[in-house]
Amino acid sequence: MSKTVDKRYSTGELLKRFSPYLFKYKKFLYFDLFCAALTTLCDIVLPRIMSTLTNTAMYHQADLTVGLILKLALIYSVLRVIDAAAYYFMSSQGHIMGVYIETDMRTDAFGHLERLSDSYYANTKIGQLMGRITSDLFDVTEFAHHCPEEFFIAGVKILVSFIILCQSSVLLTVIIFSCVPFMIYFSIKLNRRFRSASKKQRVQIGELNAQVEDSLLGEKVVKAFTAEQMEMAKFQAGNEKFKEIKKERYYAMANYSMSTRLFDGLMYITTIVAGGLFLVYGKITAGDLVAYILYVTTMIATIRRIVEFAEQFQQGITGIERFLEIMDTPVDIEDAPDAKDLEVTGGNIVFDHVTFEYPDDHNRVLHNLCLDIKPGENLALVGESGGGKTTLSSLIPRFYDTTDGNIFIDGQNVKDVTLQSLRSSIGIVQQDVYLFSGTVMENIAYGKPNATKEEIVHAAKLAGADTFINELKDGYDSYVGERGVKLSGGQKQRISIARVFLKNPPILLLDEATSALDNESELLIEKSLADLSKGRTTLTIAHRLTTIKDADRIIVLGKNGIEEEGNHESLLEKKGIYYRLWHGLTEGGNNEITESFI
Repeated sequence: MSKTVDKRYSTGELLKRFSPYLFKYKKFLYFDLFCAALTTLCDIVLPRIMSTLTNTAMYHQADLTVGLILKLALIYSVLRVIDAAAYYFMSSQGHIMGVYIETDMRTDAFGHLERLSDSYYANTKIGQLMGRITSDLFDVTEFAHHCPEEFFIAGVKILVSFIILCQSSVLLTVIIFSCVPFMIYFSIKLNRRFRSASKKQRVQIGELNAQVEDSLLGEKVVKAFTAEQMEMAKFQAGNEKFKEIKKERYYAMANYSMSTRLFDGLMYITTIVAGGLFLVYGKITAGDLVAYILYVTTMIATIRRIVEFAEQFQQGITGIERFLEIMDTPVDIEDAPDAKDLEVTGGNIVFDHVTFEYPDDHNRVLHNLCLDIKPGENLALVGESGGGKTTLSSLIPRFYDTTDGNIFIDGQNVKDVTLQSLRSSIGIVQQDVYLFSGTVMENIAYGKPNATKEEIVHAAKLAGADTFINELKDGYDSYVGERGVKLSGGQKQRISIARVFLKNPPILLLDEATSALDNESELLIEKSLADLSKGRTTLTIAHRLTTIKDADRIIVLGKNGIEEEGNHESLLEKKGIYYRLWHGLTEGGNNEITESFI
């Protein structure tokens, strides 16, 4: 069963998995780091300039001239110009590099999600997925740009400062820098709690998004049952949980920041005490002490910058982690390594001892089912709710894979052919119609993206949809709203049927295709569906028995498998389940199957 991976990744593993995305743009990266190095020049050179001026003023006053001051000022001015140019590149192209990486990762995540099976979506909230491929990856943009920069700049400043200060006094430099390893150790330790809280926050954002989406999409049901207060209470509970998680995260961040400030103070105290003693005993000059203080100030500013970046770092790491949880979710249904294109020669479909149980709850729906659907045959399925009618039809295009047994189309095992060729050979009209946000024309053309307008209109006419489409304000260019909310159930159903007419596949799966239509609309498209079915293998799941009485063969599917089969007349003659069902409906003056037979 596909299920989002929920495991703990080490920071090293996350960075290793992220590195291919980063190094894809290594030219950007290397030049960005080069510019980052240039921006450190001012911070590194300024203490030396101040040390030179101080020592010259105290020990070589005759050499302290206007020319020397202007020379040092010119050097610093040139460095500032270089710093500004380098910072411009870092702020523009560096961020753009992050956008490229974010785009690549989002593309990969969406592509992987498209390959996951129905069982994955049956167990995953869409709001969670939306958070993973949008807001989580927004943070990766900043992370991808700033993470290499900040750590590279910090490394350069610490290393260069250490080398320069060692020239004045190796012992004093070692004493001052001895604080750095302790600072790094405690930072890493406190960061773990920060990261854990950051991940909890991301998860709860997804839960909150999913809850809001669920409530708003079902707003008509909420209003119909006057359940606004109940929905508000659910939202407030989720919102309160989110508040508590954010509080935990900010406490962790405060502990992290506090520890670094304490170490800042420790480094200053060490510099003042040790540096003062070295100055008293003549081990360093006054200029050297000024340089020490300025370099320590630079390092502390750098470390504070890293601390401030820690929040961004954890958000980026969490975003990468949640991205990898998607990417590491196994694809249950995919092409076999040696898969070939399906060649439909007649449309013969064979179920060979097929058993199926849902992977999440292991509910067995079909057991050892054998069924041979002849080429061009119009086969109808009726039976109890939960008998496996829709499941059976879902196994043909491999929305699910059989637990045991095989399905063949014209002698080819569906597991041995490519999914693209298999599904492109099958037209499906489902009970639960889904229309995409867009125009009527775009939704019909979904069955054949390169179709001409004439082909689209022709398909709509065959589906009995052309008349009502032309009555819409903008005709075929009318906006249908999210999930087709601006159209009636029957109108949406006819558009979905028009899609299949346009696709023109050799195999049809009609899952209660006319269930949302009124009697007039149903009669309007019954002939069109019959025409479409001619010469094609058609599997119809029936809600109204009158719609399938002309089927070539009718299968009564129950919990024990195939209970009865035959055409309408032969099944009535048997006076079995179908007979009782048909006459029970007729006597009640209703053409719909009773509640226990849907």
